[in-house]
Amino acid sequence: MAKREMEMEKNVERLLNRVSLFFATIATLALLHLFSRSSLYCSPPPARLARIDRRGTHRDGGHHPRNPTSDPGPFFPRSSCDAASREVLTPDKRFAKLRSSGAWRRRADAFAALFATLRSPGILSNSSHVLCVSAGAGHEVAALQESGVSDVTGVDLVDFHPLVRRADPHNLPFFDEVFDLGFSAGLAGALFPARFVYEMERTVRRGGALVLAMDRWSSAQEVDGIRALFKISSLLEVKNATMLGSEMTLLIMKKMGKKQAS
Repeated sequence: MAKREMEMEKNVERLLNRVSLFFATIATLALLHLFSRSSLYCSPPPARLARIDRRGTHRDGGHHPRNPTSDPGPFFPRSSCDAASREVLTPDKRFAKLRSSGAWRRRADAFAALFATLRSPGILSNSSHVLCVSAGAGHEVAALQESGVSDVTGVDLVDFHPLVRRADPHNLPFFDEVFDLGFSAGLAGALFPARFVYEMERTVRRGGALVLAMDRWSSAQEVDGIRALFKISSLLEVKNATMLGSEMTLLIMKKMGKKQAS
């Protein structure tokens, strides 16, 4: 009796092994089929090798109207393989593409026009060491560099390579008195305006200039409120300007090196 039970167990075990082998073979074949179809889908079909432009003109010069329902053209990926096969842009290429866009170019040109009004030996020249605080996408940095100012440093909470490096405007990673000019159009967005201005003053040399660009002020009290943030700088000029249709006020200060009388 015991011998028959052992023989039955062996038969059942052999059957289970065969069933397992069968399903393993099926799974392997299914995977091979899936991989072969994926590689086929990711290969460009022969009919699409002749690239068609938006007017329906083939590379061979002939004109072949395109049926939008049957062939969406090379501009719309039809599978994840089509999308994955697109060129991956490097950070430098992405920046070059953004920099060539109309919106980016217009804002950079607006800053260039603004800086042209600041050109003077005591404020801005090509030899100036300039710090741009809260520089965003670096429009002001690019404008200064393109105008001939070679030593320009842009900082913001989020870096924008290669124009803007990451740094906290409330805790700038620079030694005291290393810049000739400190510029910012971002005071309105500062969490702690007094600390923001203090750091700008600290990093600008004695005799250097600090310039804030802000929305147009409506009263002298607003000007006095911003002036009060500067502890060791005196007011040089307050002037109005227009950037991209928006009215701005420029507050130009000169660092004196000692605390001003209140």
